[in-house]
Amino acid sequence: MRLRYFEPRKGRIEIIPMIDVMFFLLVFFIFITVQMLPDQGLNLLLPQSNATEELPRPQVLINIAQDGAVSVKGRHLSMNDLAQLLETLGVAQTQVTIAASKGVPFQQFVTVMDAVRHAGVSDIGIAAQPVP
Repeated sequence: MRLRYFEPRKGRIEIIPMIDVMFFLLVFFIFITVQMLPDQGLNLLLPQSNATEELPRPQVLINIAQDGAVSVKGRHLSMNDLAQLLETLGVAQTQVTIAASKGVPFQQFVTVMDAVRHAGVSDIGIAAQPVP
């Protein structure tokens, strides 16, 4: 009888670690893709205008809700926080669109516009719906 300490084994491919790596890559790419999606904003009842035109998608969409709450990308911000956010984005390249609900007082709209201008942004758009 012959003793064999090292028996030759057939190599085999383990699939479980490969599945783990594939799921990790899938989750990684999903997170990256979600962050690349543009901000759609809130569902607002926008004012109507006869002179609307299509603007390029802004880098920052500022929403003003019916109650006057200001939000950017789902975060409610004060005027100081809004100005700080815009300053950190880099003023020279920032394109901002302000979308105010139809019933928002004009003073609230002007206050938001002042905060945007105070941050140094000069490329400002105003969202409106075309008249049907």
